[in-house]
Amino acid sequence: MVFLRRLLQLLLLLIQGGWWGVAPSPTDEGALRAGLGEHGEPGHQEHKDSYSTFASEFLESRYLSDDGYPFPTAPPVDPFAKIKVVDCGVTKGCIRYGKPGCDAESCDYFLSYRRIGTDVEYEMSADTDGWVAVGFSSDKKMGGDDVMGCVHDDNGRVRIHHFYNVGQWAKEIKRNPARDEEGVFESNRVTCRFKRPLYVPREETLVDLHLSWYYLFAWGPAIQGSITRHDIDSPPVSDHMISIYKYEDIFMPSTAYQTFNSPLCLLLIVALTFYLLMGTP
Repeated sequence: MVFLRRLLQLLLLLIQGGWWGVAPSPTDEGALRAGLGEHGEPGHQEHKDSYSTFASEFLESRYLSDDGYPFPTAPPVDPFAKIKVVDCGVTKGCIRYGKPGCDAESCDYFLSYRRIGTDVEYEMSADTDGWVAVGFSSDKKMGGDDVMGCVHDDNGRVRIHHFYNVGQWAKEIKRNPARDEEGVFESNRVTCRFKRPLYVPREETLVDLHLSWYYLFAWGPAIQGSITRHDIDSPPVSDHMISIYKYEDIFMPSTAYQTFNSPLCLLLIVALTFYLLMGTP
């Protein structure tokens, strides 16, 4: 009898406590309702909160340093290495036009050349917002010349173009021998670097660079990526043929400095000085 009585008490406890052994508390019932929708379907609010917390913690641990500060972004990569003038006359040839002592960033015009394997690398820079070019001539005169130009377009890019001088104007040639092109427009200067083959089949619009040529130098404005007339009426030209096998460092004074360097001007200055010192009779 005692055993049956205890068994009945145990059954009553099970019925009062529910099938899972513990009656749900008000707190548990609220949590259960929070996990159900308006019509009793399973809800997801608690899951969302948990997931968002996990995601934020993951991102914080992924993108924060040990001290809790965001990792620094990578520094920008300079797409164009500056032209080194210390190499002029040593490992490359240079031609400077402008003020005495100027360099690639201050000359009115600057050109360098050097051999790299079967290529010739050229660097050009000019004080302009449009274009800068070099022409290869056999007679110091413009007309019938192979020309390489760097043109600054309206999108801020500097592209390498191949031209052929017909009289006093340049015609763009689709066949462009340039490769490994680089260009930048900064501080109102167009600067570029490119390579072209040393040996090419001789044709009218393309010369062999292993031969010596007079170099023509020109620069000027551009309109929508198209070149216009050069800045000066008589673009400078090298006084002798340039060989890519001889690394020279040539300086050519611009018009503003040519006057004081001419022999006639020096003679006039000496005569005027002598006249002032001696006085008039």
